[in-house]
This record gives sequence, C-alpha cells and structure tokens, in this order.
Amino acid sequence: MTTRPGSVPVVAAVVTRSQGYLVCRRAAHKRHGGLWEFPGGKVMEGETHADAIRRELLEELELEAVAVGTVLFTAADEGAPFVIDFVQTDARGTPVLHEHSDFGWFTAEELLGLALAPADARFVTSLGGRQA
Repeated sequence: MTTRPGSVPVVAAVVTRSQGYLVCRRAAHKRHGGLWEFPGGKVMEGETHADAIRRELLEELELEAVAVGTVLFTAADEGAPFVIDFVQTDARGTPVLHEHSDFGWFTAEELLGLALAPADARFVTSLGGRQA
C-alpha cells in the first residue's frame, strides 16, 4: 500500500461484471456527497487490502469479495489525508445499499459522463476507455 507520513490509507474496490464497473453514489451528508465512487473505505490498523475490501464490501453492500487482485491506480484525495488505492476485485452477490444512495454498473465510457468524486475521476481517466 502506498502511504506518506500522516496519510490515511483507503481502498476502493474495482468490481467488474459483464454490465461494467460497479460504482455507488455517496450519501448527501458525506464528503463528496452525491458524487459517484468505487466502493471501499479506510484500511484499519493491521488490515491488508484484501481484509479491508472484504469488510467494506460486506458492510456497505452485502457483497462477498471472492478475489482481491492488484492495485490498478493510486490517488491522493486532495484536501484530505486519504490516499486511495484502486484495487481489482471480484465480488459475488447483488448490492444492497447501506451507506450509499444509489449504485449502478457502467462501462468505462459511461463512467466518464458521471459526476465522480475527484480521485475516482482520475482513476476513470486512467482507464482510457478500456472495457470492464
């Protein structure tokens, strides 16, 4: 995991299926409220990427992470201490919303048209239009 002094490590699960990439809309009362993001959250002390992704997907969406792959992209969340690692993830189940106001499956091209959180937008731009 990429860290810098005083930073808070965060993972974002990049879940893909034939429908595209899974993204969720942040609750209005949270930082970047109403914007779309890849699901995930803070990595707790002693957790690995895989541990954090499994916990976050289960808590937020009732999804089971069955495989956690490589870090695809890392971005700092400007104005906050968060450093987000976007991690390839295979997950099983149908999302059930607990933290977000909406979710959807989108192609890389469709993601470019969404109002994404800033770090997520940088990751999507790095995809270069490649398909899920």
